[in-house]
Amino acid sequence: MPVASADQLYLIRASGLPAFRAIFEALSRMGFYNLNPEAIRELQAPTPGEVLRRDGSNLASVLAFMEKQDKDVRDRVLEFLSSVVPGITGVAVKHLGKKETLEFRQEAIPGQVNWQFMAESMSDGTLRVLGLLTALCQATLENAHRVRVVGIEEPETAIHPGAAGVLRDALRAASASTQVLVTSHSPDLLDDKDVGPDLILGVVSEDGETKIGPIDEADRSLLRDRLFTAGELLKRGQLSPDPKGLAQVTPSQLELFGSPEA
Repeated sequence: MPVASADQLYLIRASGLPAFRAIFEALSRMGFYNLNPEAIRELQAPTPGEVLRRDGSNLASVLAFMEKQDKDVRDRVLEFLSSVVPGITGVAVKHLGKKETLEFRQEAIPGQVNWQFMAESMSDGTLRVLGLLTALCQATLENAHRVRVVGIEEPETAIHPGAAGVLRDALRAASASTQVLVTSHSPDLLDDKDVGPDLILGVVSEDGETKIGPIDEADRSLLRDRLFTAGELLKRGQLSPDPKGLAQVTPSQLELFGSPEA
């Protein structure tokens, strides 16, 4: 097998072996996002647009690709966006020389006048939510690089708490076609009795070590009986991992390439 270069994961080389191919395919189809409004504002170099970059720096190309592949999916992105940011009536890709950016159309006088703004003039929240919605909806497109697992870090960042319900609807809709993983500190995002105990993993930091696991039985019971929402429990300082469950995790389970006897 060829030697991997210093700046390249060895798994790329090892993917030629049957034992590693499935792992490579699974990992390469995951997209983890921490959208950066500044990267979205900047003029972007065109890309094929099949997969959104982690920071959203090729958002214009992805929206253009989405429109070519399935206009209904792109319309769904804009529908969710207009629910979060009232007045937005459209988003178009604008080419400026060898670069591209996004142009937003916003209703100024209902039914009469649309204002046009380039991405550089839009708020952090608007740009971030557009990137987030695109990351979710791209998973429904059929292409060779389709993302099958979408991870989003704190989707509520820079978004008005009142829009949490729309954001939650978008996450739920995307989960019908792909696996969605979300990290969040937002009680508003979790304030829904349909967010059940099997959808939540608690996180705790102990002695510099982050531990993740199912929530304890007391919290699970409260959610199953719909006595509280997950958001209400989070406000009360609950939703921690069940210590019993954490104790059952053995070191060998955390070794991806460990031997079965380890």
